[in-house]
Amino acid sequence: MYRIRFHGRGGQGMKTAGRILGTAFFREGYEVQDAPRYGAERRGAPIFAFVRADKNPILERGIIRRPDLAVVADDTLAPVPAAGVLAGVDAHTLMLINTHEAAETWRQRLALPGRVLVLPASAEVEDRAALPQVGAACAGAAARLVGVIGRDALERAIRQELGHLGEAVLADNLAVALHAFDLMADEAGSLTERPPQIADAWQPPDWIEIPFEGADISAPAIHGALTSELMQTGLWRTLRPVIDRDRCNRCWWVCSTFCPDSAIRVDGEGNPHIDYDHCKGCLVCLAQCPPHAIRAVPEHSEQGGGA
Repeated sequence: MYRIRFHGRGGQGMKTAGRILGTAFFREGYEVQDAPRYGAERRGAPIFAFVRADKNPILERGIIRRPDLAVVADDTLAPVPAAGVLAGVDAHTLMLINTHEAAETWRQRLALPGRVLVLPASAEVEDRAALPQVGAACAGAAARLVGVIGRDALERAIRQELGHLGEAVLADNLAVALHAFDLMADEAGSLTERPPQIADAWQPPDWIEIPFEGADISAPAIHGALTSELMQTGLWRTLRPVIDRDRCNRCWWVCSTFCPDSAIRVDGEGNPHIDYDHCKGCLVCLAQCPPHAIRAVPEHSEQGGGA
């Protein structure tokens, strides 16, 4: 199985690179997975995408932790631990870096045990997140390194993935991708599949056993006030929860347990009472109340009386 990771910044087209390479693999008769990994990152933040390809059904799931090929679209990410460029990289991994510097410089700088190849970087631009068509270039270079993807399959994949963007954009990306494909001609097929990992050789993780304490020692709700009495978090509340006593079912364990600040106490008859000195107005209790007996009112409203 081929396992390939693309590392770049938001806006550089790593998701697109993965889709192009995945589609090219598929056109060559491979089973494929391709997916990006990012959350709410802004433009320019480190992200990565990954591609798996195999002639057999792919049973692996999740991110690729031990890549056969790691493609770095932006060389400024290589030394950044949070970018995860070096995660799982070993002697088997082939590293391809889009850079102006020599491969040996990066191999020594990052203490890499495996081979390093260089994809000559595009001309510098003011916004590195806008490196021109770098995603297409990375996909084209990776396709040649794999050695099982033909030029025609790559071109068809680019047309399929980028055709909706218009002829001008498509032409620019085709030119860049095919140029990168040609640049890697001397290294065609240098990427090798990692031998399958035998389940019998897997080692269990070094778990840290944490004993479970009885409820008389620890419980979901912590009612010990300690120094919280000195910090009146209710001072910055904008909405306050108010309990409708007519609708309250006295299922006190729900609202009092889910309150993250233990600001709901329960009297002897099962009636919940809100401590407005320490209720910060998160309204978790409102969301969790089964009979919807808790409503939110503006903090400075005349209706904002105690509950």
